[in-house]
Amino acid sequence: MPNRTTRASASPLFVPRKTDRRTARAARDQFAAARDKARQAARPETRRTTTGIDPELRATYPASGRPGPASARGGRLKLPAHRMTTATASGAYPFLAEGGLGAQGIYVGRDVHAEAAFTYDPFALYGRLDGFTNPNILLAGVIGMGKSALAKSLAVRAVAFGYRIYVPCDPKGEWTVVAQALGGQTIALGPGLPGRLNPLDAPARPYGVSEDDWAGEVRKRRLLLLGSLAKTVLRRDLHPMEHTALDVALDQAVTHAEAAGTTPLLGDVAYVLGSPERLDAALGDLSGRLGRAAEDLAHALRRLVHGDLAGMFDAPSTVAFDPAAPMLSIDLSRLGGTGDDTALVLAMTCSSAWMESALADPTGGRRWVIYDEAWRVMRHVALLERMQSQWKLSRGLGIANMMVIHRLSDLLTAGDAGSRGRALAEGLLTDCSTRIIYRQEADQLGSAAALLGLTGVETQAVSALTKGRGLWKVAGRSFITQHLLHPHERELFDTDARMHT
Repeated sequence: MPNRTTRASASPLFVPRKTDRRTARAARDQFAAARDKARQAARPETRRTTTGIDPELRATYPASGRPGPASARGGRLKLPAHRMTTATASGAYPFLAEGGLGAQGIYVGRDVHAEAAFTYDPFALYGRLDGFTNPNILLAGVIGMGKSALAKSLAVRAVAFGYRIYVPCDPKGEWTVVAQALGGQTIALGPGLPGRLNPLDAPARPYGVSEDDWAGEVRKRRLLLLGSLAKTVLRRDLHPMEHTALDVALDQAVTHAEAAGTTPLLGDVAYVLGSPERLDAALGDLSGRLGRAAEDLAHALRRLVHGDLAGMFDAPSTVAFDPAAPMLSIDLSRLGGTGDDTALVLAMTCSSAWMESALADPTGGRRWVIYDEAWRVMRHVALLERMQSQWKLSRGLGIANMMVIHRLSDLLTAGDAGSRGRALAEGLLTDCSTRIIYRQEADQLGSAAALLGLTGVETQAVSALTKGRGLWKVAGRSFITQHLLHPHERELFDTDARMHT
């Protein structure tokens, strides 16, 4: 029989005008039901599907797997190498943490992200960690966040590893109790104190260096010291004639002291500079000119002889440098309390020169030199130059220099952009393979991120750091570390003791 298709349709019913609302509503409902039924009848009948597995879906391989060498069995699977960025890798493997710097070194505390112990030793990392080119350290953090406790803790724990600690400038006198606890020495300098230090002392000649070579090295160090002192007081660079006057005055003072069997003093150099006839007699072809050129130098050194620093650096040293002592600090807390840092800078220059000359022996072992409150000297180019020399010689002398400041913007106070002071300060930062950043104020985050090259995540982390927790950037690797103190260390390093009494 021919296949006939039945078509269904629905038409609205006639509703009289005077019909009530209930009857009209019922008519509309009936029409809607009839229309839906007509639509269902107009649809073609769908074929019933049988339940179970589709017979068209057949297994490509048997249950035992793909046969032959392409089965990836027997360790013969070789996949091409795939390279991805760290951003992609962190998304693919989000639960991996930094492996740390290894277990060799000084215990610092806990790695927050890895939940493991964090150790650090600049001498152990040098030559073993890629990008770790020097043992110098920068430590920055606002007041009260624990940066001083970290510096002292590293010093105390480093002594247990056989390292020796030297603090050429202690402006607040906080390192005295630490040095005493370690069995070290402290030299307190200031008005009314008995301590004396002669920065022109010649250290013992290192083994393997001839007497002539060592005499030339000592002379060079003394000239650098005198030049730094003069530039600090004069607040300018020296003229060529002034350099010549310093050379002549130092040679005259050394000759006179050696004839008497003593060590030259700053007062001897200042006396020669203040005697034009002695300077002119030393250089006949410049007669009458060298004496006048040295007038400003004579007045500059007079402050160390007859001014507010009289006696501290113009007298024989009351203590001998003991390179075997576990710790030595120079307490300068009596200076710099009036708001003028010139006296403190002059004292730091003399004490640094005295200590550095004793540290010149490259066979003297590994040592830490800590410059606490270094922000106070950023405006003095002469002292920055001495610090730069110390930074550059750190590897050859086996010295790890640590510079402690409050804010990263302290480095910008060394001078305007492009100035000599700014270049020296930024050079010190560049020569620090380790940067430890404690919490910074919100208005300092921009300069900190620019100077250190912090990422957005690191910048945000610095703003949220709590007490004792810092961002460690070691040769490009970043760690958030919680510093842990022993109860005895906490009591020894308490810098807020006066706030609790």
